[in-house]
Amino acid sequence: MKKITALLLVAVLFQASAQDDSQLTLERIFTNNEFQSDWFGYSRWIDGGEGYTTLEKSAEFAEYNEIVRYETLSGKKEVIVSASAIIPLGEENPIRIHNYEWSEDKSKLLIYTNSKRVWRQNTRGDYWVLELKSGKLRKLGGNEAKPSTLMFAKFSPDGNRVGYVREHDIYVEHISDGVITALTTNGSNEMINGTFDWVYEEEFGCQDGFRWSPDGTKIAYWQLDAFGLGVFNLINNTDSIYSKIIPIQYPKVGEQNSSCRVGVVGSAGGSTTWMKVEGDPVIHEITISLECSGLLTQQIL
Repeated sequence: MKKITALLLVAVLFQASAQDDSQLTLERIFTNNEFQSDWFGYSRWIDGGEGYTTLEKSAEFAEYNEIVRYETLSGKKEVIVSASAIIPLGEENPIRIHNYEWSEDKSKLLIYTNSKRVWRQNTRGDYWVLELKSGKLRKLGGNEAKPSTLMFAKFSPDGNRVGYVREHDIYVEHISDGVITALTTNGSNEMINGTFDWVYEEEFGCQDGFRWSPDGTKIAYWQLDAFGLGVFNLINNTDSIYSKIIPIQYPKVGEQNSSCRVGVVGSAGGSTTWMKVEGDPVIHEITISLECSGLLTQQIL
């Protein structure tokens, strides 16, 4: 009898707790996301500020986003890229949009998806191009690209090509026929083209390491030489029951940094012209940090 009474008491207390919205619990805060605010998707101004695009949930595919346009003054809404328009051939569901970019004339859409973390942020993934007029949807990278290996893809100024970094090399791909040109071929964990090592991201926030010239004929990029850097071994004790060693090239105080230089290469390929910067390339961190914000890139081009 005592056991039954105790069980009934527990049930009553549990029911009261579940129905009492005045109680602030860890489950309500962190598990149920009851207090999480609505997220305003990635937005882009278009048409000279007369409108903007953003991501919103699709009515047809509830767990996927589509791109809508709002008129700035009236707030009138229009779906301009439905979720059904970005379903790859042979698939049942749309692409999950992690970010997107319009070509200059708004005739093409660059979609970033399947993103993976590099250091702190998800800066590598897959990219697709949607041609709005024809509805043609194509994945970038070619047959040699492994999943989630493209970084910082961006349209050329004329919108006919896309440049991106893949496994520490820089590529340009023609949208019409998929022809890919490698602008660098020596990329590795030690020779880093178009992006940055751990130190530059940690200390200066540098991630995207290449820029198109205004006329689209050239690309400026940063190259880091990490040969000879010391390796710091991190111990990962959280992802499994056994710890794992994660080696990271990281210069301790007083040790050698990566050397860095900036070059310009034709967007159709060819040799790189390196910028002549006085001093030791190993200690150019302050200059490079300014270039990351684009302040010096305009002078280079």
